[in-house]
Amino acid sequence: MKLNITIDGKNYEVDVEAVEPEAAGPGRGIGFGLGPIRVPAAPVAAPAATSQAPAGGNVNEDKVCRSPVSGIVIKLTAQVGQSIQAGDVLMVLEAMKMETNITAPAPGKVAAIPVNAGDSVQSGQVLVEFE
Repeated sequence: MKLNITIDGKNYEVDVEAVEPEAAGPGRGIGFGLGPIRVPAAPVAAPAATSQAPAGGNVNEDKVCRSPVSGIVIKLTAQVGQSIQAGDVLMVLEAMKMETNITAPAPGKVAAIPVNAGDSVQSGQVLVEFE
């Protein structure tokens, strides 16, 4: 099959040949008039296993606030012992040069904040524990 492609105002006629997936093997086939060239598929790394529960056992999910993203804690606005309402900002994370407000999911009292300003946190990591 022939395709006409325009790049930077110049027209090119390109021959395209379909390759059956079984015949292609891993990677993608690319032709440049020199015969097909095999480009190996990039390996996909498995996500690193992270422990999200304390060593002492299970966490009551109603009593914690977890990080929605990996990032850096840039500001703590809540303090241990503070009474909070649903929607109150507990801390601010920075991820990919964007700030994310971490808010209280429900009213309660802050029991512990196991992170400090400047700490790197992983997605799913406990940021605040409630009484």
